Amino acid sequence: MTQDERRIYLIKYLLNEQKRIRVSGIPENADEQKQLLRSLMNVREPLPIPDDFLEVQDEYLKERNRERGITDVEDLSPVISDDRLYIWQGDITTLKCDAIVNACNSQMLGCFRPMHSCIDNFIHTYAGISLRLRMNKIMEEQGHEEPTGQAKITSGYNLPAKYILHTVGPIIQFDVTDEDKELLAGCYRSCLELAAENGVESVAFCCISTGVFRFPQGLAAEIAVKTVTEYLDKEPGIKKVIFNVFKDEDLMIYNRLLN
Repeated sequence: MTQDERRIYLIKYLLNEQKRIRVSGIPENADEQKQLLRSLMNVREPLPIPDDFLEVQDEYLKERNRERGITDVEDLSPVISDDRLYIWQGDITTLKCDAIVNACNSQMLGCFRPMHSCIDNFIHTYAGISLRLRMNKIMEEQGHEEPTGQAKITSGYNLPAKYILHTVGPIIQFDVTDEDKELLAGCYRSCLELAAENGVESVAFCCISTGVFRFPQGLAAEIAVKTVTEYLDKEPGIKKVIFNVFKDEDLMIYNRLLN
């Protein structure tokens, strides 16, 4: 199959599977097809799916991720203040390292809003349907929602990263409390501990809780840097920690702290 043929196959399967979703037809434009496929994957419940579909999906996503461009952590330069730490601005789903961190909600099943711009949506989109199926199994076995400050680890599936670390950050309702600060620090520690247990040497952290969870960006960055450096001082197994930023404001904050 060509990449175009794979995309059409996946769209047709998902439309046939999800009868409640009605579209006037498959768009002829490739970009519109990509958006439709992503949306169909976003809303799909964690139900069993044939291996034939997953085989085509995996071929499609591996090629799609190559098309989007991959950045290798080995090509990055550390910050001035600490050669174990890195700052990188970009889409974390295109970063090749041992593990990337996903900021999740407590259900841990990914974002179900079509084409939403959150990191949870992007990671599930480009990892593939197998990630939601795996997270659903993990959560069913756990029997309750994921507590704030803890973490789970999965394969990276079709992403350049080998693993994904999934963590739930604190949600800020009014003022930031000491408990909120400790819970955010717990997210970083939990991810690093899981990473070390699985032989991970490079970890990329997103800006946990600073989006719709409303944790102030500057304070969150200070907690992230302090927690990570304290952990690395005690546990040298992890060689590289990348602070992944998307917004220019976050880039300025981390540069101020580390460069």
